[in-house]
Amino acid sequence: MKVDYRTLYLKKRFPLRISRGEISGGENLFVSVTDGALTGWGEMAPGVTEGAATVAEGRAQLEGFCATGLEGAIHDIWARAHAAGVGACALAALDMALWDLRAKQANMPLHQLLGLARRGVVSSLTVGINPPEVVRARVPLLLARGARALKVKLGSTDGIEADKAMFAAVNEAAQGSGVVLRVDANGGWSLKDARHMMDWLATRGVDYVEQPLVQGAEDQLPELFQNRALPIFVDESCRLSTDIPAFAHCVDGVNLKLMKCGGITEALRIVATARAHGLKTMIGCMGESSVSIAAGASLSALFDYIDLDSHLNLDPDPATGAAFKNGVTLPADQPGHGGCLNA
Repeated sequence: MKVDYRTLYLKKRFPLRISRGEISGGENLFVSVTDGALTGWGEMAPGVTEGAATVAEGRAQLEGFCATGLEGAIHDIWARAHAAGVGACALAALDMALWDLRAKQANMPLHQLLGLARRGVVSSLTVGINPPEVVRARVPLLLARGARALKVKLGSTDGIEADKAMFAAVNEAAQGSGVVLRVDANGGWSLKDARHMMDWLATRGVDYVEQPLVQGAEDQLPELFQNRALPIFVDESCRLSTDIPAFAHCVDGVNLKLMKCGGITEALRIVATARAHGLKTMIGCMGESSVSIAAGASLSALFDYIDLDSHLNLDPDPATGAAFKNGVTLPADQPGHGGCLNA
């Protein structure tokens, strides 16, 4: 098999600010694997905590590993790459490209190859941390895109009063739309603030709170979990399936991302482990185009909640294949995962 690489800058239509900072765009690495007749596509969004801080670092990791050969089953290739130290985000690109190619060789949509229905649930569209006046202008644009659920980023460095003001602005702008509201603090709250905000948000109809405490503070989750006002999902705290048993007794669900876990192969294990512990499941994304979003959408039938929306905030999206219809990011109805770069 032949492996090729292409680097593109993905510019966000609106900069995304979360508790850890603001992102206006960045370079992603696109990986294609061909057997001579068919091509599978994958994508890497770099990240320090995802194992490759830059495109150059991720490409070097993949080139070194691929030089040893890509023979064998995809699960075995994943295990060898992980053992060789290939970062999760770089491995995700190779893994999704291999699954895309395998499904095309079988002439089947990837979801069908995996034994899944072509089904999804409503995908949240993200509202980044912004002043209330910006939020009031931004939310109607998301509603016009067909949003049926909004994920509100909180955990502002200005404190919980700023969070309350921003959430109130979202609520006001969404009034009467019927849109569902969810909250992600990205680890921006202390234990005390998390408990207070969860009580406050529960009275305002929020579905759940994601990553209320910073990664590394998992020992505080049991206290927060006790008498919680809202379901708790962890995101940054859950990278691999082996992480789950340690906190399964004190969360309600886990959010996986292909860039965090190394792609579809480990995502399947995360879902199985979460279900075995009685937890809800969610899939999210980072700064990804339609290539990676399409790969994630192929797994849609496995999840209770979905946040596959980063491609909708690109100007432009250099890829196609992740349709957003009636508030749902749908799996492709064609061989492979459906995502590919535009010519």
